[in-house]
Amino acid sequence: MAEPLAAGAVTVLDRQAEWSAADVADSNRWTYQLSDTDLVELTEALAVARSAADDVLDVSRETFPLPTLSVRLSEIADELINGRGFQRISGLPVEQVGTEDSSWIYWGIGLHLGVPWPQNAKGHLLGDVKDQGKRPDDPTARGNELGGVGQVFHSDGSDLVGLLCLDPGVRGGESLIANAVRAHNQLVVADPELAGVLYGGLPYDFRGEQRDGGDPYYRVPAFSRHRDRLFVRYIRPYIEASQRHPDAPRLSDDQRAAMDAFDALLTATDNQVEMTFAAGDMQFINNYHVLHGRRSYVDDPTTGRVRWLKRLWLATDLLGPEDRPERFQAAGATTHWAARRSKA
Repeated sequence: MAEPLAAGAVTVLDRQAEWSAADVADSNRWTYQLSDTDLVELTEALAVARSAADDVLDVSRETFPLPTLSVRLSEIADELINGRGFQRISGLPVEQVGTEDSSWIYWGIGLHLGVPWPQNAKGHLLGDVKDQGKRPDDPTARGNELGGVGQVFHSDGSDLVGLLCLDPGVRGGESLIANAVRAHNQLVVADPELAGVLYGGLPYDFRGEQRDGGDPYYRVPAFSRHRDRLFVRYIRPYIEASQRHPDAPRLSDDQRAAMDAFDALLTATDNQVEMTFAAGDMQFINNYHVLHGRRSYVDDPTTGRVRWLKRLWLATDLLGPEDRPERFQAAGATTHWAARRSKA
């Protein structure tokens, strides 16, 4: 497992992926509005997919052809991996198309950005982010299952993370994105010793989804450097939750101080952007370069206004096996989670 780095060994990385709040204040810079031509192409691709498969999970890139839109999606993928790290695609008419066909279209768009990975031990490839009746103090609850509460900045478990809004709920739930690259580089400049601590392994709670007989925790660094590219993996609530396991490594004062310093940079107003979701909006992010969170929200089940997002975890072919650290080598395809393959 990776050890902390000495202060002299840490360095600023991926300057091209840095941005401040002012740089991304204009949402037009990071929003692609689907055109009428795009919607026609998506409708035609849906018809092909429906004729080729009964289950959305059996749809492939080849059976969801996007001859024109795929060019734009390739440009978006490059921006996600090598540039800004986040993108919104707007304009899918969910009310007109319906939630099921909208989910098929979202799956098809995702296939042109990457290969879906399982998101949990149930093998969900097209997950739900909505109130699933789990309580925040439930040690097995995962973030996508919690209703109403806000979420701190965190990573997910793949190269790219996608969300499709089917219903924004009554109010709230704004998506928050923080530039983890900029926060890393700021910490390296301000306190390289603390930055070096986060290159060492941190314990994570498996949330009850470990292999049968396996440890209920695992270790992974917050920061990894590979081929001069920065990879960030950071979910502080899961790190703190690991301490409920007696055999998990105890967090040191230095580790807590380093996480506090990183958190302060992530939550600085100048280092984040807020994105409001309307039905039909899709968000895609680079899971290694930006972290995401959300504000609290309100549902009204009596009127059917319940916040409901669909989630994809995607492996991009823009990062080949040699382009990732070993711990990120197609993790979703090799984990025991991949033994199952299902919808949420």
